[in-house]
Amino acid sequence: MVVLMIVAFTLATRWFRRNLVKSHLPGPLQRLAGFNAFWFSHHLFIIVYICLFIHGICLFLTHTWYKKTTWMYLCLPILIYMGERCLRFFRSGTTGMKIMKVAVYPGNVLTLHMNKPQGFKYKSGQYVFLQCPDISPFEWHPFSITSAPADDYISVHIRTSGDWTQELKRIFSEVCERPMGGKSGLLRKDCNMIDGEEQKLPRILLDGPYGAPAQDYKKYEVMLLVGLGIGATPFISILKDMLNSLRFIEAQEDGASLSDNSTQTKKEPNCVKTRAYFYWVTREQGSFDWFKGIMNEIAECDQKGIIELHNYLTSVYEEGDARSALITMLQALNQAKNGVDILSGTRVRTHLGRPKWRKVFSKMATNHKGERIGVFYCGAPVLANDLRSLCQEYNDKYSNTYGTRFDFHKENF
Repeated sequence: MVVLMIVAFTLATRWFRRNLVKSHLPGPLQRLAGFNAFWFSHHLFIIVYICLFIHGICLFLTHTWYKKTTWMYLCLPILIYMGERCLRFFRSGTTGMKIMKVAVYPGNVLTLHMNKPQGFKYKSGQYVFLQCPDISPFEWHPFSITSAPADDYISVHIRTSGDWTQELKRIFSEVCERPMGGKSGLLRKDCNMIDGEEQKLPRILLDGPYGAPAQDYKKYEVMLLVGLGIGATPFISILKDMLNSLRFIEAQEDGASLSDNSTQTKKEPNCVKTRAYFYWVTREQGSFDWFKGIMNEIAECDQKGIIELHNYLTSVYEEGDARSALITMLQALNQAKNGVDILSGTRVRTHLGRPKWRKVFSKMATNHKGERIGVFYCGAPVLANDLRSLCQEYNDKYSNTYGTRFDFHKENF
């Protein structure tokens, strides 16, 4: 049992699980790295439980069956585990999701739009597990939902960062087509045209939704959403949810009527009480294509300034640097003339360099005195530590004078 647990622990470490040591291993041992090795080695717990059961049955010091109590301690966790596996099996089904649209964007990002199953309910900020039997019948991978609860579809954005995601992008790229009519995305396929075409797409199984810290964003009157690269995905769903709320309010103010069956939308005006500051930091200019649509919609519909969008591009020199003066000048001219940022292609101005987080926190603390501010972050651990320290620092500094408090929440990345 100890040997098997050591093997499972070793292959579950970050170096083996994320395939970081593959290049340092000899050829025959390279198979020991990667998610598959992690997944299969963790199922050695079945043998561990069997050995533990035998160990309890073959006690030498006692021979009375009811005093051999190991089986009592094993029954409950085994029943819970088997129940959870059965629940996931029946919930995910075997037929697969109906895929409505596929697009492959710059930065090796694949987006899937799937038809929402009957009775499927979720909150913004939650995530789902996806499986592609054509790649592996065992692997389930978590991805944040980027659609809003009121949408009639479920969307996910998947960045290729491993062997499974690379294979998923490859098999979907084979059925995609070049974009037509100026649509964004390197490759695209709308799957609602001919029923026969849907059968050619790879089968995708979905399990979820599952809870995440960002789903509690409605508890705060003010939010600071920080996403690094693909880490913006859980917050895009929140922004879409707030945008739907703004549209609901505008429709009410204009006297527009809503359908009776959209019960999800009727609850959304509560989101308008929340003020959101969204900071998206990325090093690749092509990343802005991922969520160009929602950026433009917010810039157009949010006339009250409830949502503030701040895009940062870190692959160029900071604003004020002489080497980026030309880009800054062209940005200002094009923004004033056409209302479009030349770097992102959206109506949201792109800042150069990295955000000055102390200025951001100071501004929010002074502008929102006496309020609780929810700081939600999804990205690399280094910035998470900095943001957590700033939250603690500004809580000590402003909680007594201004009554402002920062609560830090980190999403899994």
